[in-house]
Amino acid sequence: MNTTFSLAPREAVTQLRLSKIREVANAGLSRTDVLPFWFGEPDEVTPSFIRDAASASLAAGETFYSHNLGLLELRATLAGYLTGLHGRTFTADSVAVVSSGVNALMLAAQAIISPGDKVVCVTPLWPNLVEIPKILSATVQCVPLRFDVSGWQLDLQALLDALTPDVKLVMINSPNNPTGWTLSRDDQIAVLAHCRKLGIWILCDDAYERLVFDADTKNAPSFLSLATDKDRVVSANTFSKSWLMTGWRLGWLVAPTEFIDALGKLIEYNTSCTPVFIQRAGVVAVREGESVIARTRERYKAARDRLSAGLNNLPGVIAPPAPGAMYTFFKIEGLRDSLQLCKRLVTEADLGLAPGVAFGDEGEGFVRWCFASELPRLDDGISRFADFMRK
Repeated sequence: MNTTFSLAPREAVTQLRLSKIREVANAGLSRTDVLPFWFGEPDEVTPSFIRDAASASLAAGETFYSHNLGLLELRATLAGYLTGLHGRTFTADSVAVVSSGVNALMLAAQAIISPGDKVVCVTPLWPNLVEIPKILSATVQCVPLRFDVSGWQLDLQALLDALTPDVKLVMINSPNNPTGWTLSRDDQIAVLAHCRKLGIWILCDDAYERLVFDADTKNAPSFLSLATDKDRVVSANTFSKSWLMTGWRLGWLVAPTEFIDALGKLIEYNTSCTPVFIQRAGVVAVREGESVIARTRERYKAARDRLSAGLNNLPGVIAPPAPGAMYTFFKIEGLRDSLQLCKRLVTEADLGLAPGVAFGDEGEGFVRWCFASELPRLDDGISRFADFMRK
């Protein structure tokens, strides 16, 4: 009997949406004449003092496995960093070092979510966060932000109404990719109180917490400043954005000690551990990298202001400056197909941007532009976009 079996993976995987950012980028990655602003990545290499620490570790022969949860030195360094940042005492026992920020999100989701669980996400949102629960056979409900000429705002009551007793987890990225929206302290207090009452887990994607443009603060408001050791709050973070380390794939999780103790098992069955030489670079980045963060914030703020001003000068474009992160998520009046527009920008304007629909249906009609760039390069991109729009 001839029986043909499907070679496809399980249905939950085949139904995951493809990245529309990659769909656009793949059409132009091989072209040197395209100005790429589609990925969330700085245009400069990791500082030399961080690279030197990794080189020294390799030269010393540190090429063996490490503890599942990471080097104690890095965990303790991160705990001290978080204590200073959030005004609450953290210890190494509350920190796990992992292989990138997205790995942190996946591990946290694996530790919390069971098949059939309900997860709530605030959107528009980086697609990885919305799709991760689906990989684990959970259902996702989206609560959209509202947009007007002043920027993006949360309908707090809509979020609280969505957080019903049958919800297992709420995922919040603030400052947000792609909008730059940043959850206020008052709204955090309300969300935390509501989730405490119902036993809902909060998973914070804090990748951009240091990339805020208010000169009077070192970081965005954080649930870590409010939570206690008994709260169901997990923070996922990364070295990628604050310390210009996107290619290093180094991140961490902060959670109650009981959660971290069990997390080591998941790390073992996912990646086993993070390479020692990369962790050595992480130690140096945290201890000596505040000047890097300060310079990056200053540079990005100038780029953000330049980009918003240039875009707002164009008819039909609304581009309010974002309070955080590294993106301008701008509206084009009358735009119905952002994916097609971005593909045309590659072929007709030699310009690489990310379609708003890549971040959910709420993002249709918008385009994301990463402004982590030197000003002359950004000006060139604005000029190309303006020429395209005039045509």
